Amino acid sequence: MKKQMSQTRDWIATAKTLSEALPYLQRYEGATIVIKLGGHAMGSDEAMEEFARDIVLMRQVGVHPVIVHGGGPMINSMLKRLDIQSEFVGGKRVTDAATVEVVEMVLSGLINKRVVQAINDQGGRAVGISGKDAGLMICRQDDPSLGLVGTPETIDTRLLETLTTAELIPVIAPLGVSREGQTMNVNGDTAAGAIAGALQARRLLLLTDVAGVKNAAGDVMTELTASQIREMTEEGVIAGGMIPKTETALDALARGVRAAVILDGRVPNACLLELFTDHGVGSMIRRG
Repeated sequence: MKKQMSQTRDWIATAKTLSEALPYLQRYEGATIVIKLGGHAMGSDEAMEEFARDIVLMRQVGVHPVIVHGGGPMINSMLKRLDIQSEFVGGKRVTDAATVEVVEMVLSGLINKRVVQAINDQGGRAVGISGKDAGLMICRQDDPSLGLVGTPETIDTRLLETLTTAELIPVIAPLGVSREGQTMNVNGDTAAGAIAGALQARRLLLLTDVAGVKNAAGDVMTELTASQIREMTEEGVIAGGMIPKTETALDALARGVRAAVILDGRVPNACLLELFTDHGVGSMIRRG
């Protein structure tokens, strides 16, 4: 009897949670949400399965998720196996002709299809592409010293719009192409921000392995403005690997995204918590 009562309480709690989610489901119905997948969410089959289930649920309730994934650790592993030396400058991989071939093989092949399969296994309909497909992401060279590293210059959203209209979930490998036709390696966060801006996405979610943006006292700030981000960066409070993520968020806001969230991807169901509850699991950045 006690077990039955406990189960009843669990079901009541579940029903209450679903009921409380209704305003958020209504808010995001028809909205485009761009999600940068990286870190913990890619670290194991279990984490990938959970992420995929969340994405399918989002699509089921009328949200249009667009996934951009990273893959740095997997690229590092493959380069090591092939005995190709690789170095980083300012947090970006120096990419020569041999390296970009491996980057494309790992991102567009191994990782992209793994994400697509995970979503499809949960009942979704995902399609894997890269920024090279249909001229989605045309890039200029970031810095000659970095080699074939690109910064998105133009984003052609027609392919993505076609896929989302057909109720398909785009999964994008962050590769672009120069105007001369050269494959370019693009930072995953940078690609996600540029795509979110071009799509005028309601939200840009950057999944990371940190709790969010912290103030000088070490406390996570759940909401910030663009001016606060700039001030904290100038003061050195925001430093290291958090700088490119906050820069991506600011760039996305400048391009028209309503809000960007640096999200703790280690938390189970992080995307659902951020969108469909008032709890949140990261730092939301707005224009002001």
